[in-house]
Amino acid sequence: MAANMVRVRGGAWGPVRRFGLAAYRKYSSGGGCPNVPLTSPLPGVPKPVFATADGQEKFETKVTTLENGLRIASQNKFGQFCTVGILINSGSRHEAKYLSGISHFLEKLAFSSTAQFGSKDEILLTLEKHGGICDCQASRDTTMYAVSADAKGLDTVVNLLADVVLQPRLSDEEIEMTRMAVQFELEDLNMRPDPEPLLTEMIHAAAYRENTVGLNRFCPVENIEKMDRKVLHSYLQNYYTPDRMVLAGVGIEHEQLVECARKYLLGVDPVWKSDKPKQVDKSVAQYTGGIIKLEKDMSDVSLGPTPIPELTHIMIGLESCSFLEEDFIPFAVLNMMMGGGGSFSAGGPGKGMFTRLYLNVLNRHHWMYNATSYHHSYEDTGLLCIHASADPRQVREMVEIITREFVLMAGAVGEVELERAKTQLKSMLMMNLESRPVIFEDVGRQVLATNTRKLPHELCSLIGNVKPNDIKRVVAKMLRNKPAVAALGDLTELPTYEHIQAALSSKDGRLPRMYRLFR
Repeated sequence: MAANMVRVRGGAWGPVRRFGLAAYRKYSSGGGCPNVPLTSPLPGVPKPVFATADGQEKFETKVTTLENGLRIASQNKFGQFCTVGILINSGSRHEAKYLSGISHFLEKLAFSSTAQFGSKDEILLTLEKHGGICDCQASRDTTMYAVSADAKGLDTVVNLLADVVLQPRLSDEEIEMTRMAVQFELEDLNMRPDPEPLLTEMIHAAAYRENTVGLNRFCPVENIEKMDRKVLHSYLQNYYTPDRMVLAGVGIEHEQLVECARKYLLGVDPVWKSDKPKQVDKSVAQYTGGIIKLEKDMSDVSLGPTPIPELTHIMIGLESCSFLEEDFIPFAVLNMMMGGGGSFSAGGPGKGMFTRLYLNVLNRHHWMYNATSYHHSYEDTGLLCIHASADPRQVREMVEIITREFVLMAGAVGEVELERAKTQLKSMLMMNLESRPVIFEDVGRQVLATNTRKLPHELCSLIGNVKPNDIKRVVAKMLRNKPAVAALGDLTELPTYEHIQAALSSKDGRLPRMYRLFR
């Protein structure tokens, strides 16, 4: 290797002028000027410019609305790859007048053959040329088609997305394959050792009985054979309209995305085009409260060398608020303050051991297997729940511990625990938003709901302003509602719904005493 080459910046080799190399050797060996401290600048070397972090995003979220009502939202980001997708205001909550399970079917049918692409393989091969991957997710209120690929392939990606969303073939063969996939998913859902997805379905069904977000997200078994192209098209023509869509992109120039949208999404007739007037369900979620019980033998859920013990799972929830309301932030902080998780992971402060469900529940009651807080929020309602699991013989005691925690939420809020919860929420928000697909979903969902996007530093400022009185106020309002209860497993010891409601209305959260002559 040449004598005048020296290792510089991250391992690259570059030529150094002779006086530079002499200075390098002189100062690096310490022989030439042993009295010069390392903090002194080197002669002949330019002053370094360091990157600074001010917590502000360098790129703003830009939003443009096309003539047909389609919104285009983008946020630039350094990097070779981009994430682009179409988010649609469509989900299981809109299926009241249709066969339940349409959104579930459409999710599984996504990225199948279209007018331009003969098969799913053709779509994947096209994406592969740009190092791309695709995915579709349907929730209760939003359906999202997304692609991550090299930013140079933006034109191809938007063309593909437009075709997948507006021109799907929905062939008989694909629908039959989807029937099998849905059947398998439903069987898997009932056999999983982790019952959380099933409990989430049950708590929504109990809280919003037979309306909007309480409608089943998964296709019921009896509807699988009834799904066909006609049923799907009748739904698509009402809900897959430009005014209910957002084309979102992260890691690309806004003007470029708008140009592609005009090319492929403006003036394009969907395959289900119809002159019938659109009929959109604009129902507002009606919180009803109630209980849904599912007696189930959980003794053989997970057999093997270390089988999971037989457990009964309970989820208790109360109505919170929508993500459009100001109280959404205090509820998010409260959810963080409750925290919780599985008992075996309570291994230290870094694992959230300071949250209330760890300190007051899992650390004090060794027989509790799990205690976790969840917050589900939608555009017109929300649900704060606690999921707990324990041995079937201790269900009554477990329910009382959870009702007590709900009642204690309205009591004193420590300054330290509140600050810790706020800091945890901020750090979780910022760490999640380092991921490009997460930024994409955040941009898309916010613009779909509000036509704008609150940037992370604005949300952090709102989190920082939450006071103990805000927590007390939102909890007092929440505790005035009837509870929603979901119970799964051996329910012999489960208290009645009326007793759970009475406990949540009491001052100490205790269940009414029961006196039995024989036990």
